[in-house]
Amino acid sequence: MQMHAAKRVEIIIEAPMERRLTQVLTEAGVRGFTVLPVLGGSGRSGAWTREGQVSAAGGMVAFVCLIRPDRLDGLLEAVFAVVDRHIGVVSVTEAMVLRAERF
Repeated sequence: MQMHAAKRVEIIIEAPMERRLTQVLTEAGVRGFTVLPVLGGSGRSGAWTREGQVSAAGGMVAFVCLIRPDRLDGLLEAVFAVVDRHIGVVSVTEAMVLRAERF
């Protein structure tokens, strides 16, 4: 089966920024992505959990998308403009996909 190179971009950001990041991804030409709730974790400030939050707005969300390698730089520039001013992490890994025309 024919496989094609892609980039998997994962962005973890404060939940209140979900709408803004969705807009940025769409404007950057990302054809699809998944948004997942983040239940907890640990970072520079120590461990945290979503437990005890008054609302989901105080938590974090994770965006996952697969894109063509030639779109990566533009996407990262657009995403950095949002993540730079907020708590968040961006990671990029190599991926292989079927049906490259979808990305």
